Amino acid sequence: MVPEIERAVALLRQGELVAFPTETVYGLGADASNPVAVAKIFAAKGRPADHPLIVHVPGAEHLQRWAREIPETAYALAKVFWPGPLTLILKRRPEVLDAITGGQDTVGLRVPNHPLALELLKAFNGGIAAPSANRFGRISPTTAQHVRDELGDAVAMILDGGPCQVGIESTIVDLTGARATILRPGMVSAIDLGRVLGRTPSAGASGAPRVSGSLEAHYAPRTPLALLQPDVVIFAVRESLAANERLGVIAPMPCPLSDERIVWRQIAGEPAPFAHDIYALLRELDGLNCTRIVVQKPPQAENWSGINDRLRRAEAGSGNT
Repeated sequence: MVPEIERAVALLRQGELVAFPTETVYGLGADASNPVAVAKIFAAKGRPADHPLIVHVPGAEHLQRWAREIPETAYALAKVFWPGPLTLILKRRPEVLDAITGGQDTVGLRVPNHPLALELLKAFNGGIAAPSANRFGRISPTTAQHVRDELGDAVAMILDGGPCQVGIESTIVDLTGARATILRPGMVSAIDLGRVLGRTPSAGASGAPRVSGSLEAHYAPRTPLALLQPDVVIFAVRESLAANERLGVIAPMPCPLSDERIVWRQIAGEPAPFAHDIYALLRELDGLNCTRIVVQKPPQAENWSGINDRLRRAEAGSGNT
């Protein structure tokens, strides 16, 4: 075992918080079976007590430690998508902490696809509760520096695994009902899931379990954010210049003019690289004293659904200091 993993495991066993990289975002990890450690997650993030956590496990063979009445569909999805950015909602075992589940009868489980995360989980040989390593409702971190900037001394250790490859949080699918239901879209799409399940999952419905990242306002910068159509982006630039404002822009097209008051960041026009970059760019612009940030609306297509979900919630929560 490499020294940094050995130290991280020791800290987790002592009830401390360890931030670690996953393929989606950096997680704020605690021993999921230790109520004192789990409480530290909520304190560090300022997270509401009824907001459930996702438990990261080393592999599908750990499902029975946390869940009961596990359907065959869970193993079918795990075989295809784990390790990877998919969280399964299953019936919890009675001994799972209420703090993990938000007091519900369900638990969220996933196996992350990052070599450091997998090494940590295998060495720990247990479940690590790990929401995104940021203050509640803010932009999720995709680098170790983002975690340092936001949480600082609240974390005993940060494992640095470089920038996260996926860049937005996992797809969450509920398998506790008669039909699989997507409760949070991500880069594993409904079409991807349907190929394994034999039918496309339904969208989240009333009465579905509460899950991470499902509040209307989330993933948000402190700077006011607006999602705009391409032609309106240019109008917003002209409007800001006329008002002598500093405007942050994220768009796939190049900046049409040169003016130091316009902080333009060009982003890819395809979903995977867009997802990889969006949180880092939002964090950058949020720290540059812009009056507001505008993001060109992505296409309203299935393979953009996770990205559109995050941007919609970020817009709703933006501007709150």
